[in-house]
Amino acid sequence: MKFNKLFAGVTLALGTSMVTFTATAEDTIKVGVLHSLSGTMAISETTLKDTVLMMVEEQNKAGGLLGKKLEPVVVDPASNWPLFAEKTRELLTEKDVDVIFGCWTSVSRKSVLPVIEELNGLMFYPVQYEGEESSKNVFYTGAAPNQQAIPAVDYLMNDLDVERWVLAGTDYVYPRTTNKILEAYLKSKGVDAKDIMVNYTPFGHSDWQSIVSDIKKFGSKGKKTAVVSTINGDANVPFYKELGNQGISAEDIPVVAFSVGEEELSGIDTKPLVGHLAAWNYFQSVDTAENEQFIDTWKTFIKNEDRVTNDPMEATYIGFKMWAQAVEKAGTTDVDAVEKAMIGQEVKNLTGGVAVMNKNHHLSKPVLIGEIQDDGQFEVVWETDGVVAGDAWSDFLPGSKDLIADWTAPTECGNYNVKTKSCGGSMATAE
Repeated sequence: MKFNKLFAGVTLALGTSMVTFTATAEDTIKVGVLHSLSGTMAISETTLKDTVLMMVEEQNKAGGLLGKKLEPVVVDPASNWPLFAEKTRELLTEKDVDVIFGCWTSVSRKSVLPVIEELNGLMFYPVQYEGEESSKNVFYTGAAPNQQAIPAVDYLMNDLDVERWVLAGTDYVYPRTTNKILEAYLKSKGVDAKDIMVNYTPFGHSDWQSIVSDIKKFGSKGKKTAVVSTINGDANVPFYKELGNQGISAEDIPVVAFSVGEEELSGIDTKPLVGHLAAWNYFQSVDTAENEQFIDTWKTFIKNEDRVTNDPMEATYIGFKMWAQAVEKAGTTDVDAVEKAMIGQEVKNLTGGVAVMNKNHHLSKPVLIGEIQDDGQFEVVWETDGVVAGDAWSDFLPGSKDLIADWTAPTECGNYNVKTKSCGGSMATAE
């Protein structure tokens, strides 16, 4: 129950000035923005804050929602994972927001989950992640592993004949779980354990000389080698610089990244990185009418012709549009009503086709692999034929392969076991 509504009777008894304040608060629909504007993740998340503000502005130009204007409420969790939980509680109990768009890292999302479920909030999470989760209170608009990691490995294996694998990631839940899935997948394809190298570094890691040297040595054993990168945040800048310093080209050891897009590349010299890869569901370079309009709107809003777009921005765009449609369909911002109205919502992807919100709170999206160009953009070198439905639970982990997520009746469960015919709980997260 929202704070203003909960105390409506009290405010009436306290005099005219309080009544006026409550009425003003009820005249807007509040949109929470929960992205790091400082710290190691600001390089990636600040743009998503701006994307939400742009979407709010565009929605207000179109008349708002339910006859009300949207009001953004921005907080800065500062790349501090426990602070994400505190800021979520603040947004829901003090700021009285109707929806939250936020988080980048999985550790921040997992910090938020208990709070948003306790207070029955609603959050849209716009970044690729490790899967192994489905919450009634969260809609996942970024890629699940089967929409990014698995297709990327298939491309490297089938098209580039890669036989040795470096799984390099930042030391937290997303890279570790994704790499656990990828290790199991690679071994199911006949890859020997000795041909898999795994390395983790802390957030903000800057000294890559010895690690890149180890990667170079690992790739000199006579078998085609690739790096699958789940390195997050500003650590990517010195990582890619060190690849260039040590002369590692895409022809020698290609890197496919899951957390590097146009925004991260915009601040570095990309000439030594030409040919390295990224797997996403969107690239700015894709030529569609919808994408051209989005880019124009973005550059006008941000008042900078040099600013780029990227995949999590598209995921934010899709999530916001779907939320607005669901609010209109439900005729209310009530979380339970909007959650039900979200299932089956459709929005055109900026890269073609239609994104659909499925019963597991994950989208159907296309998968694209792009090659870095010297201007910091990507040339698409491979894409799926149509959209791929996001899978909340991996088929390659023993504890997950029997689980499905379905938030519609009669299941209404995020981790329903098809063998035991039972639900593991409302939060539906696995570690």
